[in-house]
Amino acid sequence: MTPFLLRASLRTASRAAGRRVQARAMSVTACRPSDTLQVHRNSANNNPDIPFKFNKQNETVIAEILKRYPEQYKKAAVMPLLDLGQRQHGFTSISVMNEVARLLEMPPMRVYEVASFYTMYNRTPVGKFFVQACTTTPCQLGGCGSDAIVKAITSHLGIKQGETTADGLFTFIEVECLGACVNAPMIQINDDYYEDLTPETTVALLKALKESASAVGSSSASAKVPAPGPLTGRQTCENSNGQTNLLEEPWGAEKTRSDL
Repeated sequence: MTPFLLRASLRTASRAAGRRVQARAMSVTACRPSDTLQVHRNSANNNPDIPFKFNKQNETVIAEILKRYPEQYKKAAVMPLLDLGQRQHGFTSISVMNEVARLLEMPPMRVYEVASFYTMYNRTPVGKFFVQACTTTPCQLGGCGSDAIVKAITSHLGIKQGETTADGLFTFIEVECLGACVNAPMIQINDDYYEDLTPETTVALLKALKESASAVGSSSASAKVPAPGPLTGRQTCENSNGQTNLLEEPWGAEKTRSDL
């Protein structure tokens, strides 16, 4: 109420004095608890003084990407180049963004705008395995429910949402729908989907990933990470009871009912 009372008192005072007083409204919007999406703050592992250049292999990929766009529109390649930089560097640091801006001859701010808008660009370091658990309604209701999966992840890793394990292997966050609703509950780890999860299969997956990261030489053979996709044995999203329809040729011009 303070801004409204202030304006009212100023208006009354101005009328009494016979002149108008310019009164600027005060903001009364709710406080945002985090400015991570809008603000960059230099840190020891993310500041403009840390050099970044694309390696030779990625320079070849960039050349192929730029062929898709006319020379005057090469800035349209900003998203694939940011993704490439994130894959090489581990996250989309300010140095990655500055290098993309240089290559595409864009104002750095235009690159910052893209990187801060899309959530797939991680602007802070993440672990080797970036675990994203879908907690939207289908995953909340499907199977054992995403709450059980989130609890299994946090209990096993000993971290909360947004945190990284002390060994730097796992970062965990909750996300919105990842588009695999029919195989709920599911999680995404790096580029792979793991679906039809239970708390037990989730913990087994995390253990296998950790073992694979520490395995060296012949011991890596024992670190068997489950293949991406459903972890119940089905191939995609087929009925777990097998095929229940289209068991015979449908009626049509070539096949008619035998009782006619």
